[in-house]
Amino acid sequence: MNDFLMHGQMQALTDMEIRMMNPLKLAYLGDAIYEAYIRLYIVSMHTLTPHEMAKKAISYVKASAQSNLIKGIKPLLTEDEWTIVKRGRNQKSATVPKNALLSDYKYATGFEALIGYLYLIGDKARVYELIHQGIAFIDSGEKPIYDKGDDEV
Repeated sequence: MNDFLMHGQMQALTDMEIRMMNPLKLAYLGDAIYEAYIRLYIVSMHTLTPHEMAKKAISYVKASAQSNLIKGIKPLLTEDEWTIVKRGRNQKSATVPKNALLSDYKYATGFEALIGYLYLIGDKARVYELIHQGIAFIDSGEKPIYDKGDDEV
């Protein structure tokens, strides 16, 4: 990421600046990265019409899917990664979801914040690993095991 910024003569971000960044900014970036990855996955794995691809993508990117995804891959996360998820989850958003439960929306925001964070620090391999594991979890149809500690800050 810093290569991109420096190439455009923009100031590169330090690790501390990234760690202290507003989680909603991280989620903003993470949302775009996750959606792009999902689109690439669908194009490469399925022979569908554009309309069918859009419907398939929704099954991965909607808030309830991302909420289940992050809860399902929680055992794979480091303590630092889970802290980023919680920071994103606990942020107050100016928007209220129309077609999602608030709790799902908050966990989805936490997941997106984690993806944005990992991307900015340059750990793209970890981004791809977590998204791959998340897709596998969604495709398995499993439900995450609820941990009462999930709701703690």
